[in-house]
Amino acid sequence: MSGGVDSSVAAALLKRQGYEVIGATMKLWQDVSEDATGPERSCCTLSAVEDARRVAQKLDIPHYVFNFQAAFSHDVIDYFTQEYLAGRTPNPCIACNRHLKFGALMQRARELGADFVATGHYAQIRYAEQHNRYQLVKGKDAKKDQSYVLYHLDQQTLSQFLLPLGGLTKAETRQLAADLGFAVANKPESQEICFIPDNNYRRFLQERAPGLIKPGPYVAKDGTILGMHKGFACYTIGQRKGLGIALGQPMFVTAIDPLTNRVTLGCETDVFSDRLTAREVNWLSGITPTESFQAMAKIRSTAAEQPATIVPLPDRRLEIRFAQKQRAITPGQSVVLYDGDTVLGGGIIE
Repeated sequence: MSGGVDSSVAAALLKRQGYEVIGATMKLWQDVSEDATGPERSCCTLSAVEDARRVAQKLDIPHYVFNFQAAFSHDVIDYFTQEYLAGRTPNPCIACNRHLKFGALMQRARELGADFVATGHYAQIRYAEQHNRYQLVKGKDAKKDQSYVLYHLDQQTLSQFLLPLGGLTKAETRQLAADLGFAVANKPESQEICFIPDNNYRRFLQERAPGLIKPGPYVAKDGTILGMHKGFACYTIGQRKGLGIALGQPMFVTAIDPLTNRVTLGCETDVFSDRLTAREVNWLSGITPTESFQAMAKIRSTAAEQPATIVPLPDRRLEIRFAQKQRAITPGQSVVLYDGDTVLGGGIIE
């Protein structure tokens, strides 16, 4: 329970369905001081914990706060920093889901004797009897579908996981919250990275890795020096705004080299590519394909799915060949594969 409308309604629906519900809030990040509450929209502030506690009291369910700050620092914040310092663009929410919600929290739930963990994600789980396995399926609300960030789940986790909001739209969730008298019914959604409340990740990186982010050359693809950048970790593939350089035409980041501290710029056509490789691939079925096949591939949470040929490779890797070139395929982001509304799996773009 993050203190937001989604997890609050999820808890209420489960109690209505007859489950014995325990509310759990993860304490992940402490900024400035124990007294700091931070922006109202952040999911990890003291005010958010109080919002969750008030909902639990209204539902007459126990409420626990679990201190996972050490695990979060290692598995999410350190990962976030290291990825940028390696010239990649990480997705901390996927790392948090993988290591905290479905790692540490799942373990804590077992210790409490709970049979399931439930969240307010907009996605669905169904059991396919013909295949004798669980499937992760898109949520009803296409605009809110969050199946992309859950591609790392396995059969064991899917069997112990509930998604009460999967069949609802966001509007329906808010209406339910209002009907239940929840004060969080109209609470704005948290958009920023929870441990960077001001959304200035460049400042955060400078503070986490002092002296490692230094100015270096912008170069053209032929190696010609075009100017100076603020530090390679401050940029991402496809970026146009905030480059601080005028070359008479729109320029985009096309490559980042952490070894030489060079950032390559090019025109927009240079940002397009028709293939990628991915590592740490997870197949939700638990079965690794042995032959190439066709599927839809999504290269970031906000991107549209695109038809592609999927080529399994050794060592939990794969190659994806798109039918049409895609804009700004970004190392460090996740690519997720779909068959219709069903998530097949995904991995981290190399």
